[in-house]
Amino acid sequence: MSAEWRLIDTGPLDGPDNMALDEALLSCFDPVGSRPVLRLYGWSPPAFSLGKFQRAAEVLDLEKCAREEVAVVRRVTGGGCIFHSDEITYSIICSPEHISGIAGVKESYRRLCGFLILAYRGLGLEPVFAVDANPAGERLGRRTPLCFSGREEYDITVNGRKLGGNAQRRSRGFIFQHGSIPLGNRLSRMAPFLREPPPGPARWAVSLAELVPDADQERLKGLLISAFEENLGVTLCRSAPSRAEQETACRLRETKYLTDAWNLEMGEP
Repeated sequence: MSAEWRLIDTGPLDGPDNMALDEALLSCFDPVGSRPVLRLYGWSPPAFSLGKFQRAAEVLDLEKCAREEVAVVRRVTGGGCIFHSDEITYSIICSPEHISGIAGVKESYRRLCGFLILAYRGLGLEPVFAVDANPAGERLGRRTPLCFSGREEYDITVNGRKLGGNAQRRSRGFIFQHGSIPLGNRLSRMAPFLREPPPGPARWAVSLAELVPDADQERLKGLLISAFEENLGVTLCRSAPSRAEQETACRLRETKYLTDAWNLEMGEP
């Protein structure tokens, strides 16, 4: 019998709620006694998320964000700025022992992102990891202010263009990973809020709408769920956040993800 994981589909929430619940699920996770989690969610209204170490004012026109009521939240993972609008986002909370056959951070990336490869194949695409289709001489892993303009080894590409992005935080007792699956092209909507014009490598980014115009969100969710079970050899059981997770999320929302001290004023190099 395969191991059971929790499947938490919260649907769309606002930026502070999304980040607070992700951190609450992680905070309440016991590497020994808890079941691992796959969470699926969306963003409403649209919001920016910053990597943990980014300086908000260097990337975004914060006055314009405030005027137009576009929230800016900071993730607990690194990476570049992302504009979350028409997308499916996932997060994974587990311990290394929940995933067999991994020997380090890079291997865990490849293993955990494997379900995305399978799901995209289910849509008729031919996805590959960037490291497996890297043009000679191209440097992977270069730090960029915008997530979509960079390319990591285990980013997923289709026809040479990056589809979504993923970030991971790991310690001895847990793995936390989340990622963005863009359903539509977000560049035109995010560009007015950026301090600098989107860089040339923005041409690397692509959305599912551009690749599969008739892709249905519910069908995609179904593919993601079945691909996740196949990829890790597990069973997903629908669940809801526990009372402790909900209470922790409410506290984190008020004390952290609604505050400028966390969202805007951090960002050590």
